Amino acid sequence: MPRTALTHLDAAGRPAMVDVSGKAATAREAQATCRVRFPADVARQLKRNGLRSAKGGIVDTAIIAGTMAVKRTHELIPFCHPLPIDGCRLSIDWDGENALLIECQVRTVHRTGVEMEALTGATVAALTVYDMCKALSHAIVLGPAKLVAKRGGKRDVGSP
Repeated sequence: MPRTALTHLDAAGRPAMVDVSGKAATAREAQATCRVRFPADVARQLKRNGLRSAKGGIVDTAIIAGTMAVKRTHELIPFCHPLPIDGCRLSIDWDGENALLIECQVRTVHRTGVEMEALTGATVAALTVYDMCKALSHAIVLGPAKLVAKRGGKRDVGSP
């Protein structure tokens, strides 16, 4: 069922945070992905170096950055509620010859979902990979970033 109104606007059309005080706290989870595509020569070099750059371990650094971003999403996105994060898992692996796939899964028990947290974690991890590798090339491409699944709340989306 398509929505007919944006949830972050008040009756006068002004920006507003959604009031979730009347909702029940339930288990919520979301999974998002983001790809990082490298030029072929850069991908080969990263594979030879075990996904290490001059700045250190790319995957471990990106996982830490993504996790930190999940926990601070409400500080980055104006109308996100601060949420207790009960679980956060990031995985990063090769997707074909020249791309890394970053997956971020987030869980909470709260009155609102964690879609934005999962998307923020995946994209900040991707940005971190870019930062770790930009000395090799500026032709690295991020995206698409997308919500893969969400569970809990009014409706479920996708499959985990």
